[in-house]
Amino acid sequence: MISIKTSAEIEKMVVSGRVLAEILQAVQGRVRPGVSTRELDQLAYRLCVDRKVKPAFKGYHGFPYSLCVSVNEEVVHGFPSERRLAEGDIVSLDFGVYRDGYFSDAALTLAVGAVSPQASALIRVTREALFAGLAQVKAGNRLGDVSAAVQERVEAGGYSVVRHFVGHGIGRALHEDPQIPNFGEPGRGPVLKAGMVLAIEPMVNAGGFEVEILSDGWTAVTRDRSLSAHFEHTVAVTENGCRILSQPDSDHPLF
Repeated sequence: MISIKTSAEIEKMVVSGRVLAEILQAVQGRVRPGVSTRELDQLAYRLCVDRKVKPAFKGYHGFPYSLCVSVNEEVVHGFPSERRLAEGDIVSLDFGVYRDGYFSDAALTLAVGAVSPQASALIRVTREALFAGLAQVKAGNRLGDVSAAVQERVEAGGYSVVRHFVGHGIGRALHEDPQIPNFGEPGRGPVLKAGMVLAIEPMVNAGGFEVEILSDGWTAVTRDRSLSAHFEHTVAVTENGCRILSQPDSDHPLF
């Protein structure tokens, strides 16, 4: 069942999302050649403690870290480790916060130093696909309008949409109804209503869409080992568009 949040609940999620975005921004500032992915996770955890919030992922179904750090062909749910980022890598940071009874969730993909034109284009198109989807998030549209807009932008760029993982509703639980595929047909699926809060998150592969899970039971990689990128925002549906909650200033005009 898809829940409709009250204005008071959405304001609590605004605060959760703002804290998330500020922490993710600080972690992003530490991404450079030579830094270990474990250092990024440790920084995210320390900042959660400082701000008196809980990292949403730590302990979730047994996930042992605060931050998902996925490098190059890793799609999502990458384990932080002693691995050090190298010039030319791309790295996806996926992070969530639990505060005052509500979750928020966001992700982004970054270039580590100078990257290839192909890697840079993949990051750009994936981010554009997220915002193409967000442009369809408003009351009266259907979920398929969001999914189709993401898929259209991705495939126009010559890339493929991951189908094994999807976006989701979010609120009192990290994952709520509805599931939000990044592919589909416009005019299909549930009608979007004001008060829904959604986590829209394109995951895009440079090669085929197929993925496989590594032996740790979590890290998903592209089956053909092509590069993958990931962007995500938590957004509230309104009558006139979507309000992005997972950014430092979520009081901006509607997207």
